Amino acid sequence: MDERAYTELDGVGLAEGVRSGEVSAAELLDVARARADRLNASINAICLRLDERAGEQIKGSLSGPFAGVPFLLKDLHQDIEGVPTSAGCRALAGRAAQQTSTVVRRWLSAGLVIFGKTTTPEFGSKGVTEAELFGPTRNPWDLARTPGGSSGGAAAAVAARIVPVAAASDGGGSIRIPAACTGLVGLKPGRGLVPFGPSDSEPLNGLATTGVVSRSVRDSAAMLDVLVGPDAMSPFAPELPGRPLLEALDQPPGRLRIGFTMQSAIRPTPHPEAVRAVEHAAVLLTDLGHEVEEVDPPHDDAQLAQDFLTIWCVHQAIEIVRVKRETGSGDDGFEQDTRVMAALGRAVSGVELQATDERRREHIAGLARLHGTHDLLMTPTLGEPPIRIGALETPGPVRAITEGLLRTRTTRVMRLGGIVDRMAQRNLAWVPYTQLANITGRPAISLPLHWTPDGLPMGVQFIGRLRAEETLLRLARQLEQAAPWAARRPNVS
Repeated sequence: MDERAYTELDGVGLAEGVRSGEVSAAELLDVARARADRLNASINAICLRLDERAGEQIKGSLSGPFAGVPFLLKDLHQDIEGVPTSAGCRALAGRAAQQTSTVVRRWLSAGLVIFGKTTTPEFGSKGVTEAELFGPTRNPWDLARTPGGSSGGAAAAVAARIVPVAAASDGGGSIRIPAACTGLVGLKPGRGLVPFGPSDSEPLNGLATTGVVSRSVRDSAAMLDVLVGPDAMSPFAPELPGRPLLEALDQPPGRLRIGFTMQSAIRPTPHPEAVRAVEHAAVLLTDLGHEVEEVDPPHDDAQLAQDFLTIWCVHQAIEIVRVKRETGSGDDGFEQDTRVMAALGRAVSGVELQATDERRREHIAGLARLHGTHDLLMTPTLGEPPIRIGALETPGPVRAITEGLLRTRTTRVMRLGGIVDRMAQRNLAWVPYTQLANITGRPAISLPLHWTPDGLPMGVQFIGRLRAEETLLRLARQLEQAAPWAARRPNVS
């Protein structure tokens, strides 16, 4: 198979070619590796190559719905026994995983050929992918801009057509943000559908989940079919889809009532392109027969942002303690922003953390009220077009002051000095819409329905009620057919 044919097919299409004998898994792997060799220097999406392992894998018998399709894991919580998982952290670089993650076992059982791992910010904690360990990952649509985070390496690799679909995860928008930045489909499953075993149960207070970024809706559907279902470490057994999601795709979703909003207390004035993205989607949806109307935000997003950051800061504090204990690393093994979050997390009282977690019910109740009258909530995925590489870097003088405060453990001064508020505003103002689905545990999807005049992708997000994965995917398929995006190719592809 030549490169052009490879880049025009999605994962389901490539797997069909392998099943029919039209192409072999070895041929597909050769093309994927050749593209990685040529393109990764520009985008810096792949941080670890597993070529020898992939070569051994294709010598065996491959079976499953994606048999023979080249695939990349995210270098965070997606372990292969004996292979390093760095989580974008210097302290973990080169440290081999002790066992294989449940989701990785399921991808292997589906026949995917894993030949590398993709970049992520340290511990997946940012909406950009610029880990000091690896350097910045770049957007194939504009190399001066971010592909988002934390699954930025995965999204850059798929957008550059190194692979048709790649592993991702989402604790606050980390599937949907990169998908929006790079013109891809990004589905965050509902809470508990995809397990985190065999080591973890429900990390990040249940905010996080695993999925993929892809170029086609059917790849996202077929991948979720592969991943769903509890394992021994799951804290509960959610009701699973009643039928394979891939089989349901081409059934029309019916006439849906969709409420949309661009309002955000974190970003009082939406960027014009974020507004245009939703307005364009509203026209398209209306033309397809859906009822679309503007609504007020169903939640207090300023409080939600504070709750989200509190949970993340406590999580970072726990992660640093764990990694130090397991590796013997000192503070120099971690980035300054991570250490700031951890310091703030250590300052959170048990009562404050419990109150934060219990306020989840208020956010769920607000979204449930909206879903009582509307099938879906539609928002921009991004608050503005993909930002420039380095836009979120802390200025040198502030870094120096912050380092001194960290070393003297004066977290209170950081709070009073506004360092924390500026850090939070800087990191969330450009992506203020995605955290709601994580806090409430609801499924959400970002679709590439708008491009700026400069040719940058701008995703549109849809949030559903519990068990709305099928509805989201069927609507996504309808939109994909009405306004196809697969033929669009970035500058690096």
